[in-house]
Amino acid sequence: MKKILFMVALLSSLTVLAQDETVKNLKKDSERQINKDPNDTTTKTWKMGGFIGLNAAQGSLSNWAAGGDKFSLALNGNLSTYAFYKKNKHSWDNTLDINLGYMNTTSLGSRKNDDRIDLVSKYGYAIGEKWNAGALFNFRSQMFKGYTYDNDGNRTFSSNFLSPAYVLLSPGLEWKPNKDFSVFLSPATVRWTIVRNDSLSSVGAYGVDTGRHAKTEFGAFASLNYFKEVNKMFSYRSRLDLYANYLEKPKNVDLYWTNMINMKLTKYLTLTYSLDMIYDDDVRLFGANNESPAAQIKSMLGLGFLVKF
Repeated sequence: MKKILFMVALLSSLTVLAQDETVKNLKKDSERQINKDPNDTTTKTWKMGGFIGLNAAQGSLSNWAAGGDKFSLALNGNLSTYAFYKKNKHSWDNTLDINLGYMNTTSLGSRKNDDRIDLVSKYGYAIGEKWNAGALFNFRSQMFKGYTYDNDGNRTFSSNFLSPAYVLLSPGLEWKPNKDFSVFLSPATVRWTIVRNDSLSSVGAYGVDTGRHAKTEFGAFASLNYFKEVNKMFSYRSRLDLYANYLEKPKNVDLYWTNMINMKLTKYLTLTYSLDMIYDDDVRLFGANNESPAAQIKSMLGLGFLVKF
């Protein structure tokens, strides 16, 4: 009987000690900080975002000796979105920019001063630390009718949605030395110029043959892209596209260059400056007889709201 009581007491003591040890271990586990293994993480395959901006400027004069328009109003809006995919050696970058501007003055009346749709989609497959092989697709056009104006204020219909539109398909190589800068090069690029409007195609506008609605070109293409977010307050974005048509005047290189600077003043208030330049040898709407190409330059400075998402 004494042996049995001794065994029961011994087992009870061991059980209490085991429970005490379990409680201690549970306490240690609850207080322990868990650090993830850096090799055991799941990265996002998609990164999406963008911003919406609206700039406005208004002015009025009354009995102003220096002269000027009695009333002026300018509104400019822009939407810039992106969707980037990255998994293993595959990448797919997509950007969409839409700009629309309107101005009204006493002397000039109502005019459109900005209208642009620009979609870029680029696929890449990593073949080196800084090199990708892939293809680029670009679509550019506008949304509404556009006009050119002479010195007397007379307007001439010059453009509309899909008149013109530029569609570019370009297989090539991309060099990306860092996250801010990239260069895409292609020696074999197909570009289509579309003029859907009958009145514009009937006069061979934008280089299409008279009466035709599209023109096919084959040439070399280069695209240089730079985006730098210096800090939360200041960012700069630039894109330069160059295209040379092998089949016609290859030395007359078409140029498309866009620049945008954003300076954030408050949470939503932003100072924006944009500078765009286009030279297309087929756009012959300038000169004395409106039959010559020329560098097209657009510069805009605005203060307004900008919301990122």
